[in-house]
Amino acid sequence: MEHILSHRPYIIITFLLVTLLAAAVSAFKTKGNNLDTAEGYFLANRSLPGIVVAGSMLLTNLSTEQLVGTNAHAWSTNMGPISWEIGAALTLLMLAFLFLPLYLKTGIGTVPSFMELCYDKSVKTMFSVVTVIMYSILSLPVILYSGALVFEKIFGLSSIIGTSQLTTISILCVIIGLIGGAYAVFGGLRAVAISDSFYCVGFILAGLLVPIFGLSALGEQTGGSGLLDGIRYILKNDIIYHKLNAINAWDAGSPQVPWPLLLTGMLFNNMYWFCGNQSMIQRTLAARSLAEGQKGAIFCGFLKCLGPLYLVIPGVIAFYMPSIQQAMVELASSGTNVVLMDQAYSLLVAEVVPWPIMGFFGAVIFGSILSSFNSVLNSAATMFTLDLYRSVINPKASDLKCVKVGQMYSTVAGVVAICVSTQLYRTSSGVVTFLNSLAQFVSLPVICTVCGALLFKKIPAWCPKLIAIVHTVIYGAFLIAKPTYEAFGGSSEPIHYLYCMAVLLPVELILMVLCSVIAPRKQPVELHDIGAVDLTPWKYRWPAAILSIALVIVIYIIFSPLVLASPGEPVVHESIASLMR
Repeated sequence: MEHILSHRPYIIITFLLVTLLAAAVSAFKTKGNNLDTAEGYFLANRSLPGIVVAGSMLLTNLSTEQLVGTNAHAWSTNMGPISWEIGAALTLLMLAFLFLPLYLKTGIGTVPSFMELCYDKSVKTMFSVVTVIMYSILSLPVILYSGALVFEKIFGLSSIIGTSQLTTISILCVIIGLIGGAYAVFGGLRAVAISDSFYCVGFILAGLLVPIFGLSALGEQTGGSGLLDGIRYILKNDIIYHKLNAINAWDAGSPQVPWPLLLTGMLFNNMYWFCGNQSMIQRTLAARSLAEGQKGAIFCGFLKCLGPLYLVIPGVIAFYMPSIQQAMVELASSGTNVVLMDQAYSLLVAEVVPWPIMGFFGAVIFGSILSSFNSVLNSAATMFTLDLYRSVINPKASDLKCVKVGQMYSTVAGVVAICVSTQLYRTSSGVVTFLNSLAQFVSLPVICTVCGALLFKKIPAWCPKLIAIVHTVIYGAFLIAKPTYEAFGGSSEPIHYLYCMAVLLPVELILMVLCSVIAPRKQPVELHDIGAVDLTPWKYRWPAAILSIALVIVIYIIFSPLVLASPGEPVVHESIASLMR
């Protein structure tokens, strides 16, 4: 951290230049766009190319909390967290081949609008109200607060600007909220997507530099001379510590992901985030054609496969680095109330990233927080305006009126998010995690409702409401009961919540089948092409999909006992084992 403080002016100037450059690029690329129509403002006039779709989706999905948290899990367990990244490649293929053609065919602007076509208006209204509330009151403040907290943790900004940590986090919440809100309010989806793509390139470049610098520093600290010696040191010692294993036992506890969940519970969970979550798929709905949308989704899957390099491997490097091990011991003995594994990434960055690029690194991390915030804000405004205001409150509203309502809603929701986020520090640290966990009450009913419409043509319109009630009761009971694997002859760890997802989706789909048999609707669902975009598929979609699946398989093979990982349960370094517990 000393090298950051000693070069503070240079780092701040570089940070501001990169941030202003992103704003200038976004303004230039959106100059002259028609934002007076609902489609122009909320769906970028359906003009986004595949590369912008991919970049915007990736950065919408990534966050600073994820950057720190996933590396923390790798530090405390093994390479298992890669499943959150490369597993998404499979569901992005499902989006490209199954969901997106129907979404674009019907010309919908929101997922609830698709539900209205397949069920009725009340289903759309129910899911719209729940999602808008979740986005506006829960997601937006949490994104601001957790992003500001992690940014301060990585860069020690309070030391750089000379304020208390609490004041710094509050200032960051306001700055991020104002800048992100400006993108969403004045530029619409296209401005958001362009800025996302700009920051996406920088984020990947900066993220990939961390393991390169980290391995070089590890090599030097362990008697070698650089990157290759750092790699050799990890491979030599991993025979003892098993950090390179990504295949976890069936009864592993969180944060590890048991291997049976890779193609069940995790796949179902990712189906919501990449095929049914409005803030993610709105970019594909704005694609200029089906081919461009498929390119974007599939290419985003390839980018997700790069995720382990900057979201997981730095945590493994931090585990092996002697200086960070010593810093962890000192933190534990100092009596400070910190979660040690959450310090791994920030300590590594402070240790290995040279000061000349620290301003650039800070700017792209800042941009990832911006992206998460403005993307969710834009999606909340889209659903409020199109699914609630124009559908329920004022069906005769003109396009220009809808744009103004969307801008007003974005402004109000942004201000509320800023005010709430600056007060979250008063709550316990577990509140943020609790608020994030509430999304699981919505995720499966949403994707189950969409899948049911695709699979079964005579589902009664009231069935999604029944599914939502059943899911809420069963999942809520699971969280309260907290069952362990001991009931099935396994460990004493609580059963991973994704096992619940693995069971619930098939159960809910079976319930839909029964509803279709017992009370089938008179007229089957028919979805018509309204000519919104060209529906010619991308001609290279199948080779790209096969390559994507092969890449996922190869990555898992590399980080398994077949190649790099030694057989056996994950273990930890004796000197810090007690700290990690």
